[in-house]
Amino acid sequence: MDAMRRGEEWALPPRDRGPVKALARDYVDSRRLIISEYILFAVFALILLAFTLGAAKNSSGILYVEVGIVALIAIESLYHATRVRTLAKRRFPDQSTSGLTWYIAKRSIRLRSSRIPPPRVARGDAI
Repeated sequence: MDAMRRGEEWALPPRDRGPVKALARDYVDSRRLIISEYILFAVFALILLAFTLGAAKNSSGILYVEVGIVALIAIESLYHATRVRTLAKRRFPDQSTSGLTWYIAKRSIRLRSSRIPPPRVARGDAI
């Protein structure tokens, strides 16, 4: 478990192994602003707002905000997955890129400090 938290390749689960997944992790970790990373705070604010204003009165408005949050995550993940897939096909032409969109979406919605394996690159580094 400690080796996995350090990011050692042999200790990673199969879903995190390989050069394409490492490229995807580095790409997501190098982005300066990923909106999906801060969505968790918006969800907490939405829950607080629902309790303070009364969920019964504003249920349709809250539903629209929730759908908007999910759509924002999906659009951002598709954008980043397209960029990573292009990079991966250029750098690793014989490697599979299946499951990359979901992998990027799951990695990007986690706070940077809680990602496993931990980021290897700093924000703003060139990939």
